[in-house]
Amino acid sequence: MADDKDQDALAEEWANALMKEEGGAEAPAAEVAEAAAGGSSDDALADEWAKALATQEVDGVKKEKEQTYLRTQTHEPEFKDMTAEHKAQRQNPGTKRDLDFILDIPLEVSAELGRTKLLINELLQLGQGSVIELNKLAGEPMEIFVNGKLVARGEAVVINEKFGIRLTDIISPIERVKQLA
Repeated sequence: MADDKDQDALAEEWANALMKEEGGAEAPAAEVAEAAAGGSSDDALADEWAKALATQEVDGVKKEKEQTYLRTQTHEPEFKDMTAEHKAQRQNPGTKRDLDFILDIPLEVSAELGRTKLLINELLQLGQGSVIELNKLAGEPMEIFVNGKLVARGEAVVINEKFGIRLTDIISPIERVKQLA
């Protein structure tokens, strides 16, 4: 007798769960009681299982169709074989690399005559004609920065009434890497 009650409770739980999945409300208690009273709870449970399996099979077919469609819409990537070019460049290091694609990238170039630190009070007292002492000595080379990284040193020149810099020393790649650390 207790076994029948457990089966009825389980059937009721399954029916309620299936109704929730289908978007409906819980199964009315009268239908569950009718199924239990009629002795057809096994049949009702079998029907619910069949419904659930059919729904699962339909979902599986839909997913398979979607995957097939996606496979037809995607293509394998095609990569250029660069091994021959790489080997040729290693054998002839003097050959020109094709770097034209980076020539239009804008860079910020700045020249620094020197630096100093000021207190806010000192800054507020500056006026026209004030002199600020820098940390560089007269005749010391100016520093040239590209995007904030030191790349060269040089001396100031005047060309057509405009300032310019004559490069006297270009920083080696090893020194540039050391600056990054």
